[in-house]
Amino acid sequence: MRHDVQVWCANQLRSGKWGQVPMVLALVVWFSGGAAWANEGDAEASGQVSVLQTITVTANKIEEDIIDVPQSITVINEIMLEDKGIKSVADVIREIPNMKASSGPMASAVNFRGLNPSIFTNNNPVVIYIDGVAHSGIEGFDASLMNAERVEVLRGPQGTLYGKDAIGGVINIVTKRPSNTWQGKVETEYGSFNSMRSALNAGGALIDDRLFLGLNVQYRQDDGWIENTAAGMDSDFNKENDRRLNLNLTMTPTDRFTARLSLTNEYTQQYGINGIGIPGSAVIGDFSRDDAKKQEVDMPTKQVTESNAQSMGLTYEFDAVSLNAVTTNKTVQFNGEYDSDFGNDPLYAGLVQFSDFDVDSWTQELRLSSNAGQGLRWVGGFYFEAERHKQGRMGMQFPDFDPVSYAYLGNSEMSAVSRTDSDTLAAFGQVIIPFAEQFELTFGGRYQRITKEIDLSMYYLPVGVPGPAMYELEAEKTWNAFLPKAAISWQFADAWNTYALWSKGYMPGGFNYFAMAGSADDNRFEPQTSTNYELGVKGNFGQGSIAASLFYMDIEDIHISKSIGAMYVTDNAKKAYSQGAEVEVTFRPVHGLEMNSSVGLVKAKYRDYDWGGGNFDGQTIEQTPAHSVRAGVAYTHPHGFYGRIDVSSTGRHYFYDDATALEPFPKQDAYTLADAKFGYRVADWDFYLYGRNLTDEKYISMYSGMRVIAYGDPRTFGVGARYVF
Repeated sequence: MRHDVQVWCANQLRSGKWGQVPMVLALVVWFSGGAAWANEGDAEASGQVSVLQTITVTANKIEEDIIDVPQSITVINEIMLEDKGIKSVADVIREIPNMKASSGPMASAVNFRGLNPSIFTNNNPVVIYIDGVAHSGIEGFDASLMNAERVEVLRGPQGTLYGKDAIGGVINIVTKRPSNTWQGKVETEYGSFNSMRSALNAGGALIDDRLFLGLNVQYRQDDGWIENTAAGMDSDFNKENDRRLNLNLTMTPTDRFTARLSLTNEYTQQYGINGIGIPGSAVIGDFSRDDAKKQEVDMPTKQVTESNAQSMGLTYEFDAVSLNAVTTNKTVQFNGEYDSDFGNDPLYAGLVQFSDFDVDSWTQELRLSSNAGQGLRWVGGFYFEAERHKQGRMGMQFPDFDPVSYAYLGNSEMSAVSRTDSDTLAAFGQVIIPFAEQFELTFGGRYQRITKEIDLSMYYLPVGVPGPAMYELEAEKTWNAFLPKAAISWQFADAWNTYALWSKGYMPGGFNYFAMAGSADDNRFEPQTSTNYELGVKGNFGQGSIAASLFYMDIEDIHISKSIGAMYVTDNAKKAYSQGAEVEVTFRPVHGLEMNSSVGLVKAKYRDYDWGGGNFDGQTIEQTPAHSVRAGVAYTHPHGFYGRIDVSSTGRHYFYDDATALEPFPKQDAYTLADAKFGYRVADWDFYLYGRNLTDEKYISMYSGMRVIAYGDPRTFGVGARYVF
């Protein structure tokens, strides 16, 4: 299988379909092709080989060896999180083949295998789960990793067992459970642009064996790399700061019963943008990151996000089965105000764009699962979710002109106020059936019913003048869906498994919450679905491990926004497809030395996409890099010195621009980033230096419909210290 993947990838590269992959790809092929040879080399003869440990995951909501799970999974443990300096979900995503994170105004967008965030539901195709609380929105898409035991990234649709419509995948953050012994860590960092970060994590027993407390506190600030030269404005244009607090109590009144309460508060302030706004007549090729370093923006640009989450998990262990009940509540408050033109045009003096909303969601899951570690295993349950999305104001202010005479009419404001209620009911189940000693069948499914209601008012009035709505919309729609999954796996050797997987992916439909005209049908979009096929192999070979997969995905009813004359409505692009390959390799030839690498190749194109003034059939799906390649080398000396170097390459990809016909899909060429970290561990202390984007690569991370280019951060350096107790 490994050889087949290498040949397939090589053919694609020779055909030019994925552009030029840099030398990093050669390292990946060397790791995967040469690993077996190293197995018999001098390292083994000297007795210094490092054997990989078994990795246990909870992808199927039961504990399993990662090799036995018939799907693509990447696991990043606590040691790797610390060694690589992974502090955020965006850092996690950069480790995953064919997954890309982008940051821009109001958004943290994820692309995976050609799947993008949903228009007007603001859901990312990849969902974060932590302590049972799901987060899929593009606003504040992050979570603290300070208390993480490991992060499981489940690739491909996860709708069978996860309730938040994870059409692309799940980032499952598994937090550490306190023990009777109090332990924890304190760490701090300081780096370029006056960036500072401090964190405390501690946990232990209040009552031995019965009551445990965990505490995680984190604070971060950064002055940013852009200077605002406008008079009277803060010169630190794109500064930001955030705090994160998590408190959890674990109670075990009996050996069979466990209750875990988790409380989380997160507060983030982001100023400015990590890029530059461009005029309507320009294209993104007219600008570079150097143009963004100094700007003159005459109005405050700031967004504040605060989220509070509570979860209660109850588990009772019977002899043969486990009963789990998870109740969660999450509220998100978002307030954003932005300079209307992201510049200093006198016509837009004093004018702003804005978006304010509150989201309140409740979920309840009741799950029963078998306790068997092998043989027949199963899980099943029910799920309920109620979500209320209140859009306070969303819109912008602008200078208004008569369409015939072009006479100036004053400043106008267009804004939408809405409330969207969503209710979900679902039943789910999955069973794993072994047969013929080396084979297992997996069958699963989820039936769900989603009802959405919207009550919207659109206003078009002079700035500061009250008045009636120009348009109102009230609508309701119910969707029913069944999401099946089937897989067969074959353990053809010790610690080696191959599998074939078929599954359905789903992202719910909804309504346009910036509707200005048209009927309910004009402003409704249908659920986005996908049919997924995957072949894979994974295994250990003593000093290393490898996982490889081929995938193909039929995508239907992609969520889009399109124009009909001067009116913008929601709709669905009818068909698209995505196909590609992924390989991940870890190799430890001697004690203290680790080499890891991954490669993702993807081709994702629209088949049927009517955008209102023509079609984009055959166009590459936006934000989808043709390749994602990573390679890293880490070494730890017995005397405490350590270091690692990581190199990554992101392939050519496109952005969608509906504001100009000059360049409807502008392009970002492939770029390569290099990071490094060196340190010294002594007793309970860890001192280190780090550098990111060492070659100071200049690249675009996101291009939004707000006519804003967001750039990746320039070269940065920093120092840090950690104390473990």
